[in-house]
Amino acid sequence: MEASGFLHKMHGVLESGQVRYQLNLDEPLILNTYLGKRLSLQVTGKKQCVSCARVINKTFQQGHCYPCVISKAACDLCIVRPERCHFHLGTCREPEWGQKHCMQSHIVYLANASGLKVGITRKENIPSRFIDQGAVQALPLFEVSSRYHSGLIEILLAQYLSDKTNWRKMLQGVPQLLDLKKEAVEIKNLIAPQLEKLVQQHQIICTELNAPVIDLDFPVLTYPTKIASYHLDRNILIEDELLGIKGQYLIFAQAVLNVRSFAGYEVLIL
Repeated sequence: MEASGFLHKMHGVLESGQVRYQLNLDEPLILNTYLGKRLSLQVTGKKQCVSCARVINKTFQQGHCYPCVISKAACDLCIVRPERCHFHLGTCREPEWGQKHCMQSHIVYLANASGLKVGITRKENIPSRFIDQGAVQALPLFEVSSRYHSGLIEILLAQYLSDKTNWRKMLQGVPQLLDLKKEAVEIKNLIAPQLEKLVQQHQIICTELNAPVIDLDFPVLTYPTKIASYHLDRNILIEDELLGIKGQYLIFAQAVLNVRSFAGYEVLIL
């Protein structure tokens, strides 16, 4: 095997409950086939913006150049804080992009990655969003018509549940499995009065879902007991045995690598 190209987030698909990962370089690599094998990953020193392909010296926000960070809607604060969406005010950086990505059906869900959490995603991103988070279980709760509305409901739920994944805990093993259906009933009952008020106040069309629990099995041979991380600005050559893939992490015998954090870096893999 030999492949080169600029890193992007790994693409994961769910096949009969098992997650299959692909790394898209100049040639796509099915990473599951390299479990248990020693890989060599060398950084060439070149960087390229994942959005405009501009050659750059430093990346921002997972692979962007600075001009894209301050101009692209995908890099605006409301992407990580959806309750701050300002599309309805007419101030979206890229209205067409916002219409396509934010003013679409969104799902509010429960997930179990490092414990129970709440999250949101575009409807079309199920189950890829769960894969990216390293969730072993997920359950859609509500469907709404925009990212903004899903963010408002997430803020409500985050009063009682975490809205973040502990990435270290996620990488150290499979969390205790939960009865997500039971958890859903309990949290819905808990927030019912507040949700009704929120829906009325913001005129949210909120559909309560009766979806099945989604179970995900990640390709991991061995989980690390202690977490160390590779950093491609310091570790320009990684030669290590690939023991697993989970979330956006490659789990090697000596350390883990967050692939998405180094999007835009050119690498050679042997």
